[in-house]
This record gives sequence, structure tokens and C-alpha cells, in this order.
Amino acid sequence: MQCPVCSQPTHSEVFDGHYGRTVALDLCFGCAVIWFDAHESVALAPGAVLRLFTLIHEHQAERQPGVLTSPACPRCRAALSETHDVQRNVRFTYWSCAARHGRLTNFIEFLREKSFVRPLAPAELAKLRENVQTIHCDGCGAPIDLARGSTCTFCGAAVSTLDAHQVDKIVRELQAAEAERQTIDPALPARLVMDRLDVDRFYSEQNATAARVHGAMTGATTGGLVALGLASFAGLLAGRD
Repeated sequence: MQCPVCSQPTHSEVFDGHYGRTVALDLCFGCAVIWFDAHESVALAPGAVLRLFTLIHEHQAERQPGVLTSPACPRCRAALSETHDVQRNVRFTYWSCAARHGRLTNFIEFLREKSFVRPLAPAELAKLRENVQTIHCDGCGAPIDLARGSTCTFCGAAVSTLDAHQVDKIVRELQAAEAERQTIDPALPARLVMDRLDVDRFYSEQNATAARVHGAMTGATTGGLVALGLASFAGLLAGRD
């Protein structure tokens, strides 16, 4: 399939779904988007979402900064419509096909939909501003001047971070399934089932000082706090191999 944004061939990947089924997704790492055919997003098993974490992180360098504008449906070529949705009190956006062929979602909005990404709390923003003047938007890659605000002026996304509590929840589900020997995700690699020490270490990574965050974000990186969280989590997963 061709990417609805850049028209380049997408990367096709098969993920595990609920009830032993599989879900084939088309991803464009350059545009940082996922194409979902009807209902595919809700069909993903928890382990598949964690696997997407790793893929997004591994291909971070391929991403081309920019805002999605008027993509076309890869099935019928009709213009996709920007759609705002709410799930579990979390607002997120995507581009949908009027003929219901599917929807296009960027990586950050997908993680927001699954409640893995949340805006920074006022106290967290204040702490970040003590040592950091500018960070990059995880949504489009544009710089955000923290002295002027906490929202990207290009795509409107708020400064956000990976929510360690939601990661912990999914890890607990996987641990419970492993303990009962009833796998949520039949093909889930063993490395995704982390012990409590790993989860605690992830919390420590997420709650590191603002100075450390600033050091990690200097240079050529186009990522933000979510990208740093994904990097920390991917490191934990790699350590389970």
C-alpha cells in the first residue's frame, strides 16, 4: 500500500490481536503514521501495542517533521477528514474516510488514544521550565518555546509525556496472563513480560531531572518527552532478550 501522505510504499507488519487473531497494519515511519482498516485499532492486543512502542522508537531517525494536511484514502483516493474523538476522557484526532474504508493516525495520537500519552501537569511543566527553554513537539517535530507556552504553535499539540502508570497497567495484565498461563497475546515474545524491578526502573527514567532531559534533547534530535519515554521503555524491552 502507498502512504496516504507521501505516496511512498508503506511498511506492512502483522500484529497479534484479541482472541488469537492477527491484525495487519501499514506504517510509514517517514510520516510517522499508521493506516487502520475498519476496527483494527481496537482489535490490537496489549502486547501488540508494546511492540509498536519498539518499532516507533527503532525508526525514529526516519521521521520527517511536518503536519498532516489533506491526506487521501489509500482505498478510494477520496480526501480524508480530520476527526476529533474522545475515549476514556482522552481527546485525540485522526483522519477518517467518509466511505468507512479506515483511518489514518499519527504515532503520537495513537498512543494518546490508548492512554499511553498524557499532557504534562502544571508542576511538571514548571520543573521543566527551570532548566529547559525549548523542546521539540512529538506530534510534528516543531520547536516549542516553553517561555511562551506549553502548546505547539504549528499543530496545536500540548507538551506531553509517556504515561508510566498506563505502561505499568499493561505490564501487570501481561504478568497476570503469564501467571495464569493464559496468554493475552499468543505470539508475544517473552521479553515483553517485565518484572516489577524493570517497571520501577522505568518510573525512575521518566522522573529524571529536567537537566538530564535537556541534555538528552540537545543536538539533532527531533523528538520530545514522549520520544525519550519510548527510548527508555525500548531499552527495558531490549534488556529482556
